Parts: sequence; structure tokens; C-alpha cells
Amino acid sequence: MKIAIVDSGINATHPYVRSVAGGIGVTSTENWTEDTTDRLGHGTAVAAVIREKAPEAELFAVKIFDRGFFPHADIMVRALDWCHYHRMDIVSLSIGADDSRQRAAFKCAVSGLIVVSPAHQLPGCLPGVIAVEADETLGRNEFRARDGVFYASPRPRLATELTAPAKDRGVDFAVANMAGIVARLLPSLQVAAGTAKNRLLKELASLAGPGAQRDALAAANLTADAWAIES
Repeated sequence: MKIAIVDSGINATHPYVRSVAGGIGVTSTENWTEDTTDRLGHGTAVAAVIREKAPEAELFAVKIFDRGFFPHADIMVRALDWCHYHRMDIVSLSIGADDSRQRAAFKCAVSGLIVVSPAHQLPGCLPGVIAVEADETLGRNEFRARDGVFYASPRPRLATELTAPAKDRGVDFAVANMAGIVARLLPSLQVAAGTAKNRLLKELASLAGPGAQRDALAAANLTADAWAIES
């Protein structure tokens, strides 16, 4: 499974990440770069969350910002285009855009991709995208669904041991937790990435009925041994 983490880059040597299969830097609307170094720590913290839930996945660092959390919408669209071209199975995009003028561009870019992103922003507000909001009451392996939105824990993985910024416990880490849960559940749902997003959304929603939280272990019908994940 190939998971793209569209963020600040990834520190591949961090023990919670262990390895990165590849990546690209999208820091300009005109150029691609090979710089995927994480100078903020945010992308590494997101990768750590996803790695613990999907330990065998191939992680790809798609870097869209370097020293601040303000990527342009067109850079985000180009990053999604890269993910589509390189056939990513899941895309974790923990930061959304508010530029409604880019709606058509985002709609085209997410076509054929399973994208997990904040609700009520682009691209999370688009049909077929897994829209996420934070719910402090949920455990890090739990999720619930209501009115087309998936709720997940905003807690990062032992953030004190990462170089993540102080701004944690937000929707960005809820997106990371949900992306990891989707990666864990996707094989058991038997939904082909990029071909049946509506079915995937329905299957996920059915596992966590309206207002009800669901532990991903039970949802995937996995044994406890198969889910050796820290809480």
C-alpha cells in the first residue's frame, strides 16, 4: 500500500517512521524539487501516526511547505496531481484551503484518489473525499461518522518524543489518525483504491453508525495480535 503524506516533509530516520519510499518537493508552482527534509517536524509527526497503524505501508513524503503552514492552493493541487500520477492508494492531506476559486481544480485533482482531509475546506468538502473533524472523546484507534463527516482523535503519537510544533490536538492529527485507520481497514473492505470511493465511504460509515464510535480493531474484525498498536 502506498500512502502519500502531503505535508512539511518527513524525517525518514526517526524511529517511529523508520523509512520513506520516496517523495517530492512542491514548493513552487513552476518547479519540483528533491528536497523532502522536514524542518518543522509536522510531517514527521503525521507519518509516525500513520506508520503505527499501517506498519507495512510505503510512505511517500510530498512536501508542500517548508518553514510555515501556509501552502498556496495551487501547490496543493499540484501535489495531488503528483499523487495521482504515481498511483498513491491513500493521500493524507492534513491542511485544507479556503480559496473557492480553486474548487474545480481540486475536484479534478482528487478524482481517482482516496484523500483524507479536513472537513469544510478544500478538498475535504468535495464529494468522495474522506472529510474529517476532531473529537477529543475518541481514542486514537476509534472513529465515528455523522452527516458525511468522519470524526477521529486529534491526539498525535507521543508528541513529546517528536519535533512536532506545539500546535497539536487539532484536526491535522485527526486527519492523520483517520488516514491510518483507513489504511488499516482498506484491505478488509475489499475496495479498490481509485475505483469505488463512494462504496468506501459507505462501508466506513456503516462501520461507525450515526453518532456511534467504533474501534478500528473491531471494525476490521482483526485479532488482538494483529493490532499491536500503542494507545
